[in-house]
Amino acid sequence: MNPALHYDYTTVGHVTIDVLDDGSRRAGGTALYAALQASRLGLRALIITQGVAGEIEELIEPFRGELELEILPAERTTTLRTTGSRLTRTQRVLAWAGPIAVDLALDTAILHLAPVARECPTRWRGTPGFVALTPQGLARQWTGPDGEISLTRPADTAERLAERCDALVVSEHEHASCAALISRATAAGAVVAVTDGPHPNTILLPRRGSVAVEVPGIATPRDDLGAGDVFAAAFFVALEQGGSPQDAAGFATAAAAVRMQGAGAGAIGDRTAIEARLRDVAGSRG
Repeated sequence: MNPALHYDYTTVGHVTIDVLDDGSRRAGGTALYAALQASRLGLRALIITQGVAGEIEELIEPFRGELELEILPAERTTTLRTTGSRLTRTQRVLAWAGPIAVDLALDTAILHLAPVARECPTRWRGTPGFVALTPQGLARQWTGPDGEISLTRPADTAERLAERCDALVVSEHEHASCAALISRATAAGAVVAVTDGPHPNTILLPRRGSVAVEVPGIATPRDDLGAGDVFAAAFFVALEQGGSPQDAAGFATAAAAVRMQGAGAGAIGDRTAIEARLRDVAGSRG
């Protein structure tokens, strides 16, 4: 990391209010989970988000000592009704904070564009050394209280954005809907990880095929909400620090496993916990 830069890792996207099956509310969104994972890997992390400041600050108060927060004002905070588990999970938009349309001034080594509902910015000032994207928030169709919500962003805009990235992470569930931007990204030199739950991750290499990376089983998984976001952050950090795509995917898979062994954002592991998971997996194979 460059000590001359103010931050090592900056996420841009909506921090959400997740309303769970039991009616409880907790902070969510890729921007939060990824920034926390980066912070627990020892990086100086910043979230740039949009919504009602008081609501967001209250939700993430347990984590404020670990990261910095910049909130762009909006009339609403993006709120999602979240039901089910990984294979059956559905999310419904109850409120949307709108697009992040300002010209952002960035001072960061890694920029992680982390849209939830097509709020991703298309321009910024500053020259991050590594630009990453989790594009599912650009591809998903959302429903709200009155039916489908139109959260529009032209497809070619998303594809042009992907061309500016060094790495992407997307789930197999969104692979088909993100196919065009994945193609543009790999053609421009990006590494793309396609996650598929307990099945092997597929790493698409720039202009030279793909490799599969095993996902070891987890003995006692408790909660997988945000595990993909944790994987993404760990993958991007490992790549930026010089790891091979295969090694970065292995590290990220271990980070996701640590997260899934607990509940909520508090279960995101630090480097010690992730490396212990890697040793346990290696030992079980030996």
